[in-house]
This record gives sequence, C-alpha cells and structure tokens, in this order.
Amino acid sequence: MRSHLLNDTTADRYRRSVTEGVERVAAKLATTTRPFTGVTVDDLTPRIEGIDLDKPLHDTTAVLDELEEVYLRDAIYFHHPRYLAHLNCPVVIPAVLGEAVLSAVNSSLDTWDQSAGGTLIERKLIDWTNERIGFGPSADGVFTSGGSQSNLQALLLAREEAKSDHLADLRIFASEVSHFSVRKSAKLLGLGPDAVVSIPVDHDKRMQTLALARELERCKENGLVPMAVVATAGTTDFGSIDPLPEVAELCSQFGTWMHVDAAYGCGLLASLKNRGRIDGIERADSVTVDYHKSFFQPVSSSALLVRDVATLRHATYHAEYLNPRRMVEERIPNQVDKSLQTTRRFDALKLWMTLRVMGADGIGELFDEVCDLAARGWELLAADPRFDVVVEPSLSTLVFRVIPSGVTDPTGIDRANLYARKALFASGDAVVAGTKVGGRHYLKFTLLNPETTVDDITAVLDLIAGHAEQYLGDSLDRAC
Repeated sequence: MRSHLLNDTTADRYRRSVTEGVERVAAKLATTTRPFTGVTVDDLTPRIEGIDLDKPLHDTTAVLDELEEVYLRDAIYFHHPRYLAHLNCPVVIPAVLGEAVLSAVNSSLDTWDQSAGGTLIERKLIDWTNERIGFGPSADGVFTSGGSQSNLQALLLAREEAKSDHLADLRIFASEVSHFSVRKSAKLLGLGPDAVVSIPVDHDKRMQTLALARELERCKENGLVPMAVVATAGTTDFGSIDPLPEVAELCSQFGTWMHVDAAYGCGLLASLKNRGRIDGIERADSVTVDYHKSFFQPVSSSALLVRDVATLRHATYHAEYLNPRRMVEERIPNQVDKSLQTTRRFDALKLWMTLRVMGADGIGELFDEVCDLAARGWELLAADPRFDVVVEPSLSTLVFRVIPSGVTDPTGIDRANLYARKALFASGDAVVAGTKVGGRHYLKFTLLNPETTVDDITAVLDLIAGHAEQYLGDSLDRAC
C-alpha cells in the first residue's frame, strides 16, 4: 500500500494517475451538451449505495470508470452556458492549476512552519484586496471557507468590539434581503432571538437608510446596543447593492460596526467600468469577499478583510504546540492567529495563479461581461408580455416569473412557475433557480458565465414559458 503514497518514489505513478483523471474530465467538458442529465435521486441513489467501500478495485482506470457512472456523467456542469441558477461560476484554468498544486503539496496555512511561502502569498493577496477596497495600511484579513464563515467572524469581531456584558442587548441591522448567514451567525454567537433587526428595502431591493436611521435611534432609546450594521454589496436573490456611503454615515453617527457582505459583488473590485457601484465600501470596518463567486475561482476561495488589524485579536488563541505567544515577539507569522480555522487549505494559491497569468483586468473584464449580459436580459424580460421582471439588475441577477396567457389566479401562476422550473431541471436542458418575492414564487437567472449569450437567455425563457403553458394545459385536461 505504500505505493499509493505521494513521494519521491511514486512521482511517475502520480503523473500517470492525475493525467488519466484530467483527461477524463477534459473529455466530459468537451462533449457535455447540457448542464445536467436530469437524473433523479431515485435513479442515482441505488448506484452509489450498491458500492461496497470495503472492496476496493485496486485499479485507477477501473475507479475512474466507476466514477463516470456515479458522478461525472450526472454532475451539474457550471461551465455550460445554460447553467443559470445559483452563484456558481465557471472557473479559470490558472486557478484549476493552482488547485492541483496545492492539493499535491498539501500545505496547511495555520503556521509558518507548515506553509512558509504559502503564508506570505496569502498575506500578499490580503494586502492586494485591501488596497482594492481602499483600506489603509492598518488593514489585514484572512482567507476563509466561504461567505458564511467570513460573515460569522466579522460579527464575532463586532460583538467583541461592542464591549457589552449583556448579549441580549446587542442588535444587528441588516436588510430584509440580506444573506441568511447573518441570522445564523447571530445564533451561533449566542445572541438573543430578536438580535437581528430586519430593515425594509426600496423598489430596487436596497436597504432603506431612513428606516435604518429610525431603528438605530429606537435601539439607543431602548437602552440597547447597536452592535453592527450589515450592508450587502450584491444580495443573493437580486444582486442589489445597499447605499454604502449613507450606511457608513449612520454607522459613524451611532458608533456602530459596519460590515459589508460583498461575497457576490466583490467582482466589482476588479471591474474596469463598474467599480463606482460599491463606492463607500472603504469606510467599512470589515468586508466579506468570495473569490469563488465573481473572481471565477474554484470553491473554496473567500476572505474576511478588516480595516484595523487590531480587531483580529478577538479570534486569537495561543497553543504551546502550535503558535506559542513567544512567536509573536519573534515576528513569526502564523495565520492561525487570526483565523477561526486551524488546519486550512492553501486556497489563496488559486487566486495568486489567476492574477499572475490573467491579471486583475482579465478578471474584471469577465465580470463586466456578465453584468452587461444581465442588463440585456432585463431589457428582453421587460419587453416580453409573458414575463414579470422584478428589478433592473445592479450586478448579474434577474428575478422574474412567467405569466401564462389567460391566467389571473396568483396561486395558479405560482404553480405554473414551480412546475416550469422543475420540468426544466428534469429535462437537463437548463438549470435555473427560484425564490419568493412578496410571498409569490419567482424564477431566477444568476448570470456568471461570460459564454452565456442573449440567444441562450431567449431560448431558456421560451422553454420556461412552454413548460408553464404545458402545466396549465395538463391541469385543464385533468379538470375536464
């Protein structure tokens, strides 16, 4: 079994095995004609449950053949131009190369003596991102597993900076369309059930700052502590961007921590023409970025950035076997000192490889393309009487629903849209997401693939309308 360990004696075997695997994936990418096969849970479950993990195949080719049956054939392929559902981006080749390197070397980014150059590369990328945000020389940050962890750590820092002895008095303010991780984080941080105050949004799904001001004032009047305001730069459902300068002014006025969840909108940091949409982000105390959304990186690649490095002390613990306090005096950089994680992958390498090959402008051009595509998609939807579109996009998301001809019952329209999404997924021809707006069911395009065209959008809209009409026709036949 030692022949399977990756070392100096097995380098040739490693090369052959990885090459065979890469060739399989490349073949799938080259021949995939739909984003999904339409396989059902009932179809796929017996295949996987029937595999006896205690009986290995002892052959890489045989295992890859099996993997074709249980995974590769039915995987959902985000690179396909008609995958339009969630915040999953196609990935760039330099980042995939970085993924292969970091997995093989297997550095752990918790301490210097496990990562060396990896530590410095991650720190360089944190500095680069902080410069893009507009933070000053006191800024810092750390890579995380994703936006939810970044938001959790940001709110942990905010909780500690609030310096309150009564957790039940702490309040977090976020828009009604902010990410669910805000409420989840509040619970994990031991805050009360009323800790998160939901702020209404305007017609463009942006936080209403007048309502925020009222709630902050009410919080003070009631003797409570305004712990943090979470402004969103790219909401999950709408891609909407809260008015960051106005939120910053209120946070300054009330002495409140300002966190910007830019997990989605962080691509604007590299944008060549739309960077101004997130002006005001430089006034935040902390910022969440997900490179694996709008920087076209493989999962996972995220970071938490803070304006003041001193605030990261709230995540610092010292263990004698790992990062004893004396290392701080010796100026040995241990990333675990500012992370919620201990063992941690060298995910920063993917972004490093991307920037060194493509440059920031290359990333920004790709993100600008999908934002432009969304604008054109909105024009199509707004002009098409078959659809009701909710809001003009700030980024690359379109929320809409089909209004079948002759149908006025809201419940019937809901069912038609639910059916259309399900039928489209089952066909494998395209994948779209769904959400609720005002209690009604809507569909969602999240456009993160520059290869998607207006023709793709038009074709998928026709498919959706067709499925909705088919559902209503079938329902009428059953009623008769």
